[in-house]
Amino acid sequence: MKVLLTGSTGFLGAHLNKYFLGKGLSTVTPVRKPGNGNEQTTHIRLSALSDLTTKILVSENVGIFVHCAGVAHKKNVSADDFFRVNTELTLLLARRAAMAGVKRFIFFSSIGVNGASSDSPFNACDSGAPYDAYTESKYDAEEGLKAVSQETGLEVVIIRPPLIYGVNAPGNFAKFVKLANIPIPKPLGSIKNKRSFVSVNNLCDFTYLCLTHPGAANETFLVSDGEDLSTSEFLRKISKAMDKPAMLIPFPVNVMRRLASVVGKKELIDKLVVNLQVNIEKNKILLGWEPKVSVDEALRNALSQEKA
Repeated sequence: MKVLLTGSTGFLGAHLNKYFLGKGLSTVTPVRKPGNGNEQTTHIRLSALSDLTTKILVSENVGIFVHCAGVAHKKNVSADDFFRVNTELTLLLARRAAMAGVKRFIFFSSIGVNGASSDSPFNACDSGAPYDAYTESKYDAEEGLKAVSQETGLEVVIIRPPLIYGVNAPGNFAKFVKLANIPIPKPLGSIKNKRSFVSVNNLCDFTYLCLTHPGAANETFLVSDGEDLSTSEFLRKISKAMDKPAMLIPFPVNVMRRLASVVGKKELIDKLVVNLQVNIEKNKILLGWEPKVSVDEALRNALSQEKA
């Protein structure tokens, strides 16, 4: 039995593939331009993921389908594009997987399905509260996958991670690193929010457990490092891992918000100061999983490799 992994050339997919291979698994990776394969990895050249047919899945003896390809937050991406890729394509692949006899389909969604901020830690059983075209496309995919599961018996596992960080992480983590690299005082020392993060190390470990654990079937999980931090604390830890001074100075958050509104950056500041926490007790109780890597260790590993 093999694990098919979409998005293997992206940040998360590349880390997952490396982790799976380290565990002795054989993987199948659909790619546009095949690189050098090995005895554990089979590259399938496809011009588009929609070309991944049931026949291919059967011929490659795929038993588990891990889907982390998709369109993320980017400029100039329409709501139709999010729906077409994140929702419609996901459901097409799930139906083909079910027809091919694949046992389990693991889907990477987003904590944004729960909402943009949390007054108290989010739980996996909370009602969805998507807030933009991207999170709505993920929520619609989740709901569609549940219907496919009921219709076909395909086991579905949904994982909603918060901000993922690690070696060569893009997006908001790359912005945090860039900010920490700027050798000037930053007025971010008074942010007292609480946020959950997840290192790619812990996320890969959790996903590996979800491949076969019977308790994961047809469940939705939130995942984090289990160590909630303020934005200020996270920036200080990033700076420490890079052997640089944090240079964060106290500055009233309400004043910062007003100034940000004047220059059109209120949305950016809001993202920095809101709470966004997740509760991972379900993972501990149902799967016996706890994070194995601390935030400090994960940051040292990520940023030392980037410097090298």
